[in-house]
Amino acid sequence: MRDFPLPTLPISESFYAPPRRSLHQPPHRHALGAATAHLEVAWARDEDDVRQAQRLRYLVFAQEMGARLNVPHGSPPGYDIDMFDPFCEHLLVREVSDGCDHGTVIGTYRVLTPDAAKRVGGLYSDTEFDLTRLRHLRSSVVELGRSCVHPAHRSGGAILALWGALAEFMVRNRLDTMIGCASVSMRDGGHGAASLWEQLRRDHLAPIELRVEPRLPLPVEELRCELPVEAPALIKGYLRCGAKVLGPPAWDPDFNTADLPMLMRIGDLPARYRKHFLGV
Repeated sequence: MRDFPLPTLPISESFYAPPRRSLHQPPHRHALGAATAHLEVAWARDEDDVRQAQRLRYLVFAQEMGARLNVPHGSPPGYDIDMFDPFCEHLLVREVSDGCDHGTVIGTYRVLTPDAAKRVGGLYSDTEFDLTRLRHLRSSVVELGRSCVHPAHRSGGAILALWGALAEFMVRNRLDTMIGCASVSMRDGGHGAASLWEQLRRDHLAPIELRVEPRLPLPVEELRCELPVEAPALIKGYLRCGAKVLGPPAWDPDFNTADLPMLMRIGDLPARYRKHFLGV
């Protein structure tokens, strides 16, 4: 992989970002007494905000998952940084305690808009899949990526807070389609990922005109495909929101994951999720 110089991170002003939203959480006990914490969702406004997201990504992807990160030359240590970051909008959810001005970033998504994808020369997903059949959707497709939540907060409302802000973003900017890669660990050699693909292709596969092909396919024919596996929580959440799997998984050797290409449209959200996320 080529090394890219580390650029200054320009934060786009091309979209309307809604104001910060707060979601109250149950009280957390601290050493100096009781304090109430809440979640605050906001879009990154400067380079420091983006660095906080990249720090969390490093903690989850490199330290927890053991990914080999190929960062641009000159990047500071301890951050997950790539060439797409300067072109993306970065959504953050923080845990903020009463009396504190700034909280800790505990969850993030990055969002690549159609205009930004043109400027960077394509989508991250283009590096893993042949997206030829999706070319007619390019003008309305937003790519979601690098999603992660701190391990201490995965049972809370962080991911729902992120999804609510993403839905608002899509509607406000008149965009209707989201794509991205949902990763499945290959610590078992890929058997679980192959078995999950066999399950999903039966009930959640997109129509043929939207299918994509992996550039480095997971060799499912060489793996066990009959294991009784359960989809990761994030993938189950996508499927409940009407997402479709676009084709067989790609193998990402750097992250040691099988990546499933997924597509979700705002118009396909079930009524209860439209009401929850959009209030309609």
